[in-house]
Amino acid sequence: MKTELIISNLGYPRIGENREWKKALESFWAGKLEEEAFRAEMDRIQLELLKVQQAKGVDLIPVGDFTLYDHMLDMAVMFGVVPERYRHEGGPVPLSVYFAMARGNAQATACEMTKWFNTNYHYIVPEIGGIVPRLTVNKPLEAYRFAKNRAGIEGKPVVVGLFTFLKLSKGFEAGRLAEKIEQFLPVYIQMLTELEREGVQWVQIDEPYLATNVTADEWKLVEHLYRRIREQTAGLRIMLQTYFEGVDDFEKITSLSVDGIGLDFVHDGGKNAKALEQSGWPEDKVLGAGLIDGRNIWRADLDAKLEAIRRIAAVVPLERLILQPSCSLLHVPVSTRAESGLDPVVRGALAFAEEKLDELRILRAAVRQGEQAVEAELAASREALNAFRLLPERNREDIASGLRQLADIPDSRNRPFSERFELQRNKWQLPPLPTTTIGSFPQTPEVRQARLKWRRGEWNDAQYEAFMKEQIEACIRLQEEIGIDVLVHGEFERTDMVEYFGEKLDGFVFTRNGWVQSYGSRCVKPPVIYADVAFVQPMTVKESVYAQSLTDRPVKGMLTGPITILNWSFVRDDLSREQVANQIALALRQEVLALEKAGIEMIQVDEPALREGLPLKREDQDAYLQWAVKAFRLAASGVKDTTQIHTHMCYCEFHDMIDAIRSLDADVISIESSRSHGELISSFEQHDYDHGIGLGVYDIHSPRVPSVEEMSDMIDRALRVLRPELFWINPDCGLKTRGLAETVPALRNMVQAAQAARAQHFQRA
Repeated sequence: MKTELIISNLGYPRIGENREWKKALESFWAGKLEEEAFRAEMDRIQLELLKVQQAKGVDLIPVGDFTLYDHMLDMAVMFGVVPERYRHEGGPVPLSVYFAMARGNAQATACEMTKWFNTNYHYIVPEIGGIVPRLTVNKPLEAYRFAKNRAGIEGKPVVVGLFTFLKLSKGFEAGRLAEKIEQFLPVYIQMLTELEREGVQWVQIDEPYLATNVTADEWKLVEHLYRRIREQTAGLRIMLQTYFEGVDDFEKITSLSVDGIGLDFVHDGGKNAKALEQSGWPEDKVLGAGLIDGRNIWRADLDAKLEAIRRIAAVVPLERLILQPSCSLLHVPVSTRAESGLDPVVRGALAFAEEKLDELRILRAAVRQGEQAVEAELAASREALNAFRLLPERNREDIASGLRQLADIPDSRNRPFSERFELQRNKWQLPPLPTTTIGSFPQTPEVRQARLKWRRGEWNDAQYEAFMKEQIEACIRLQEEIGIDVLVHGEFERTDMVEYFGEKLDGFVFTRNGWVQSYGSRCVKPPVIYADVAFVQPMTVKESVYAQSLTDRPVKGMLTGPITILNWSFVRDDLSREQVANQIALALRQEVLALEKAGIEMIQVDEPALREGLPLKREDQDAYLQWAVKAFRLAASGVKDTTQIHTHMCYCEFHDMIDAIRSLDADVISIESSRSHGELISSFEQHDYDHGIGLGVYDIHSPRVPSVEEMSDMIDRALRVLRPELFWINPDCGLKTRGLAETVPALRNMVQAAQAARAQHFQRA
């Protein structure tokens, strides 16, 4: 290894600068690309991403972080963790089975999908069960050979640590973790041994779970695990990588049998830096210092980073120090090159994946050669940040005054839910087990084309509005014909549930090409909260009122909640997230009241990302939930008792926040549960829930159409633990990404299942 400071990357966005990865995947799924052509295109994209990092001067370039869908799914199929329902007989897993595990098929449901720690990236949850692991293919070895043979790159294979992999898997009891480690360890060591024989110099083993609350017994398992790995792979340098938080047990992690440890010095709350200064650093280990934010898009204060390097170097010699991002750059867009439409001052404050590698390069040069060698770049960075900080829209006195008066604004409803329930039941006169959807309906190519024509100026406002009215009316008529009880307008005017609101509020800007992967081929373009957030004018009233004018059935007004807007945006880093959430909540409160004033008295304030922002450490979670719940209630609590507030959550573990969900005091909550129905039902067996609730009865993230019987079974299981009079029936999420050919029959089956359940549970005397 070099005897001077070097830079490493932990992972790179897979999607390509223009989402080539997404387009190839969807072309393959649609049958437009044969498998050979698909693999060739993926190889081309992978090679391009490697060369970008090579050109940026990265010393340790990650390989194996590239995937055809998800890195946890890759680990599962590599170890033969394929559930029996896919009928795979052994050996390498074909693409048909690989993608069936991710998306489902006509014969089998997809594996569960949930959030990767507290990010908006979703991973496929491995189903361990009674599977005996085996090495079906060595994916890190293939990736290493690809980089070396195709680009001359001595790559650093990246694999998920066995402890993290098993802790994030399902299908075995927690008390059997030690048994599962012993079962998987020989296969894991086989994978690493093959890397060692190939001549791999460094391997990055990602163990982000070690930055959570790890028990004493679990630490013993981790120590045993890495001791065994070291015994079998003495010639392989292992970088144990943590991220997303600080490490509590600093002495334990620094004593593990590895060659280096990567720590997050951005999102650690100062814990890692403090522990380093107090405890020192072992002489036999390298430190991977995560100093550049891998989760947000702001330019780094390079002067502050150089000072941080000096403090670290006082403890760790430069020859044993590696500069790197705080985590994989998977969570940020690829490049700011396309963002010429932004205000130059705002654009100058941005750093996407490529620019973050440039920042690492500048820091390395400043340390190696002296700051004078890169003074022009340091000065340009300083100037850009200073101009950004002084923008008047980031320092609005009217918004600051509103936050100071927060204590005077009521954040609770006038009556408890039990009283509101009776008032609302009398008002709405809905059938038992009412049916509804989460909000969005399929956005056809025609809808997307119409929006594009309008944005380009090819259509005027009147043409665009007329088209949207046609879509809304067709959506209302379709729902009426299917027999749904509470309707939605379809959200055809919205490209994205957060972007739409950001475009209509002050304080946001939008990138042209700032895409990041959410799950599979699903990419999102998060808004950028760069300034103070404020309400401008009603955002959803016109469409909701028009939809309601077309039908006698109730139509829900549809909003995205303050915490989801916060968590699904790139957020300014000079204010606390709580302060920004309260700014958003106060703006949304005005929209909720505008809807109610216009006669829309069922209003859904979606919070699918509420749990996503939950801190990884238990001791920090209560504080987050308190201010997150308060923000929701600020937005939703100003309405009349007869106005029914709905909300929605998806893809997360709910058992540890049932109390917070209840504290939202929403009249009805819909929860994703189709891929994890049994686990969620178990939560409600242990916790009574006394508000309206709908557990999603089918998975909209899969193209398969579930049968009436499947959905009836889900309804019956839920009604064993939930009160029928409070139960709603709905899909598990919005329908925007599905086609009408899948959506219509699935909704018809859902309504039939609801009718059957009514006959069973509400038989008239």
